[in-house]
Amino acid sequence: MRHRFLAAAAAVLASQAFAAPMGFKESWMVMGDLSPNWREGFANYAFTARDAVGPSLLYMRSDDKARTRDLAEVAYTRLLKRWNLPHAQANVWFIGGVGAVRGNDFSGTRTMATPGIQVDYETTRIYASALGRLYRADGINHDYAAARLGFSFYETDYDEVQPWFVVEARRMRDLSDKTEITPMLRLIHNRYFVEAGVNGSRELRFNFMYTF
Repeated sequence: MRHRFLAAAAAVLASQAFAAPMGFKESWMVMGDLSPNWREGFANYAFTARDAVGPSLLYMRSDDKARTRDLAEVAYTRLLKRWNLPHAQANVWFIGGVGAVRGNDFSGTRTMATPGIQVDYETTRIYASALGRLYRADGINHDYAAARLGFSFYETDYDEVQPWFVVEARRMRDLSDKTEITPMLRLIHNRYFVEAGVNGSRELRFNFMYTF
């Protein structure tokens, strides 16, 4: 019984890669989210068990392909609250940054602030999260919201790859007039994940994360 409990606890810790926007203390994390209208890449360094900072690059495009945004920022991540339950974990994160944004419908750059909150809950078999983030600059409001729900096909040991099925709904103000729904297959390990899917507009999406 004790062996099973420890194995389950280890698997929950491994699945932190599923939701966490930062790694363990003194680790680096790199992550990418790639699709035709949204391409994001960032790296951060966890200088404490609750704090990480690093550069972030984001490309956004409107549904009609008429407007684009390119944002380069320094982003800060903070674990605000964590609940360690017997076979589950829940977290509240602050994610925000400040940087310069360019657009094809205005000249020069504008200062953009991007504060946001993520909440998530996970076990070895179920995952749910919600993210709300503001993307604000002078004359620009591209506030963003996303929600995810997923389940694993079966449990694995700590050092094994685990397959998950995930569905995400997301929306960005002013650049899109619809909610994007994307079902994805995710392969997750204790230090990395990769996932791929096709959204309702038949556009491919690919995401990855690695902690080292």
